[in-house]
This record gives sequence, structure tokens and C-alpha cells, in this order.
Amino acid sequence: MWTKTRVTGALGIELPILQGPFGGGHSTAALAAAVSNAGGLGSFGAVNLPPEDIERTVQDIAGRTSRPFALNLWVPIPGQDDAHVSEPELARIAGRLRPYFEQLGLAEPRMPDRFAPRFEAQAEALIKARPPAFSFVMGVPDRAILAAARARGIKTLGTATTVEEAAALADAGVDVVVASGSDAGGHRGSFLRPVEASLVGTMSLVPQVAAAVGVPVVAAGGIADGRGIAAALALGAEGVQIGSAFLATPESGAPAVHKELLGTPRARVTRLTRVFSGRHARGIENELMLALADHLDEILPYPAQNWLTSPLRRAAGAAGRADLLALWAGQNAASARRLPAAELLRTLVEETDHVLRDPRLRPRAAPPAV
Repeated sequence: MWTKTRVTGALGIELPILQGPFGGGHSTAALAAAVSNAGGLGSFGAVNLPPEDIERTVQDIAGRTSRPFALNLWVPIPGQDDAHVSEPELARIAGRLRPYFEQLGLAEPRMPDRFAPRFEAQAEALIKARPPAFSFVMGVPDRAILAAARARGIKTLGTATTVEEAAALADAGVDVVVASGSDAGGHRGSFLRPVEASLVGTMSLVPQVAAAVGVPVVAAGGIADGRGIAAALALGAEGVQIGSAFLATPESGAPAVHKELLGTPRARVTRLTRVFSGRHARGIENELMLALADHLDEILPYPAQNWLTSPLRRAAGAAGRADLLALWAGQNAASARRLPAAELLRTLVEETDHVLRDPRLRPRAAPPAV
């Protein structure tokens, strides 16, 4: 059976289908629990949560499911945790955003003491809370963090956008490598080379990663139905991670206007942008993305830019302003369906079964080397 792989064995789940973690309030305990209860691995993006909220979130999800789930954090680049932005730098980009703040009745944010929680404190809280799994993007955590997670029985999943990154994660001892192709929505997790030099499509990345590392590989990016799952398995993946399709479910925390665009022709047009967070991420093209595209030299580094635009995005979501939202979506988001999470998971399994049973669609073995 295709549902029994090293990924399901390592994570203690029934189905090799992982829900992609979402930041910015799009993850919910209800979504993570619904996916886990249906046999997959539910996930919660905790990148913006202070340590005390991480512990509460783990307790919340654990109260809704007795099955494994994952919490996700971002590994900081050097200097990120103590990022400094000058008042003139902040003023320049805030000036570009002023018309949008005024449209939504918001005051411009004042310079904070910190732009984001410290990763080390978040990781410490996560390990203390002891979720079944800890996934991460943007790098390899300190080996002491990984060792502490293993000592508490927490499974680790690292995200790679290149073969070299996958090898670095495998060498660090992660349990599962998530091979995230450039098709994927949301933030790019590249950490060994610049994002522009790490844009490998999912179907090119997966077979190379599977051949290069000994740990089980999960394919992520552009997978929205059973055909995508079957293709990923044929290329050497032992599981898949699906983001945009689960973002469209009623359990996700994405604004309604964002969900309404997923599964429509509008979702076919996505691009990578730094305007919302300061880091490259893939989303549906909209007014704010295009308006700032000519002023990229003024964009603040992450997490300062993310802090600056967060209140604007929250207000835009509440007001139904898709033109001012970060409409994260992968390149196959137009194939998303608005189904409850458990029903979506069942549908994905049925579709994959159908594809793998059909001899015309079943992958053929490669001919012997000459």
C-alpha cells in the first residue's frame, strides 16, 4: 500500500500526507487537529508566537487530538534576532504604505523594542511543551536544539529547497526532509544560497533529493490532488506536504477573501515577492505587491518588514481587501477545493488510489542502463 512508508512509520501517522504550516494567523488548532484526526499530520506555523503562546498552542491542539501533529518555526539567519532598522529607513517605506494605512483607518506603527520573538526562546518553549513533531524552515537549528528534541521524543522535519540543503539537514540528523520546490506557496526556505539561485521545481527537486539522502523525503510544492501525490511517490518521495489546498478549508485562519480566490483562475497568476515580509514568498498577484515592486530597495529586512505590514494585512483581511493582503498561494492553487479538512484528506486518498490502480497512469519502470 502506498500509504505505508517510512514517513508514516517515522511520524506515527496513518497517511503520508502532511498539512503545510501557515504563519500570519492562518494556522489554527482546529485545522491541525482535523488533519491529524483524519490520519495525516496536522501542522501549526508558530513563527510569530511568543514562547508562552507556543506552550498554550501545543496544549490546545493536544486537547483536540490524540494523534501526532507538528509545530513549525523559522531558523534565523545570522543577526536576524537582533535586527536593527534606522528611523529614516522605517520612514521611507512607511511613507509608501501611508495611503493604505489611511484607507483602513490605521496609525503608522512606531518603532518597537523587538520586531519578532527570539528563535532560541521559541525553540526552548517548543521542546518544553513537547509536541509530537517539530518542523522548521530557513536553516538547520543548532545541534543542541535537535539533540534536546530527540531526547524528548520529538520527531524533526527540516525543509530543503536544494539538494545541498537536504544533505545538510540529513547530516544534522533530522527524521524527515521536506523537499520544497519553487512551485510552493508562501515563504521560500532557502538557506545555503540566495533564493534566486535555489528555484528548483518540485518534480526536479524530489528525485535528486531522494537519491542524495538516506532519510525519508516528503515532496512539497504544487501538489493539490491525487495525481500530484502519485507523481511525487513515483519520483521517490515517501510522503507529500500540501499547503494551498488546506489553506482553502473552512478550518484554516486565512481571511475569507483569500480563500475565495483559491481554486479560481485568479490563483493561476502568482509571483515571488519581498514586499510583505522582507523575505521572498509566493503569492497571488495584487495591487500592493505591484505598487511596491518598483521600490524594492526600500523594503526592510525580515522581520522588520513583516512587523510593519502585519497590522495592515490584518485590517485588510477584516475589511475584505484582497488588494492589500499577502495572498500566499502555490503555482497549483487554482486546483484547490473548498472542502472541510477531513473530507479533503479522504478525497486525496481516493484520488491517489484511483491513479495508482489505473494501468494507463501507473508509472513505468525505467529501462535498464545500457
